Amino acid sequence: MSVLEIRDLHVSVETEQGTKPILRGVDLTIRKGETHAIMGPNGSGKSTLAYTIAGHPKYTVDSGFITLDGEDVLAMSVDERARAGLFLAMQYPVEIPGVTVTNFLRTAKTAVDGEAPAIRGWIKDVRESMKNLRMEPAFAERNVNEGFSGGEKKRHEILQLELLKPQFAVLDETDSGLDVDALKIVSEGVNRAKENTGLGVLLITHYTRILRYIKPDFVHVFVAGKIAEQGGPELADRLENEGYDRFLVDAVVAPEGA
Repeated sequence: MSVLEIRDLHVSVETEQGTKPILRGVDLTIRKGETHAIMGPNGSGKSTLAYTIAGHPKYTVDSGFITLDGEDVLAMSVDERARAGLFLAMQYPVEIPGVTVTNFLRTAKTAVDGEAPAIRGWIKDVRESMKNLRMEPAFAERNVNEGFSGGEKKRHEILQLELLKPQFAVLDETDSGLDVDALKIVSEGVNRAKENTGLGVLLITHYTRILRYIKPDFVHVFVAGKIAEQGGPELADRLENEGYDRFLVDAVVAPEGA
């Protein structure tokens, strides 16, 4: 069984005021088929973890490691991480003017698999996934994320997830900007991908509403760059009722976690 392992991860970023530590010793193990939810207040380092896994050059890994089936992820380039089976659904997907969704998807699939997919089967797969995500056929000829609504951008991210078939997906606030109907459709896409491929999911969110549709096996509370508490799905319900105040108070009391 494939395993994504994070151990004692410390990450910083350069700012105008100098080097700013963000992650302060993160330990996390995700196995294929598991869904882990990371919840926490703004500025706690959740997105930093997501982008560090993906290989964003803005973030510097000061110590610790990330491995995928024992292989050093931090030694891989961004494209090598994708080919190894890692996928990031971004909180704010970028526009790519002049590149249609059709061309983007097929180019990505070719790059990840090392060979171009057979046309007939590929077209069938794309159409089926788009239909499941309630996307109009004309969507395929639009430029990537150009003029897309928030819901369209998030559906496109999940369309990529279904077609590229990674081993592990990091979903960075996939629920942000979605109305109730879109949230349900996007969640169904994630669940479908997990059922079809045994996908491992790291789901980053502020709220429990998406967890009504994507059931987590584990919930981790992220505060001040580290995991402050972890448990099962019931922990998300507790956070919904109590909020993050008690964790923030602890972070202030303990200077190294500030």
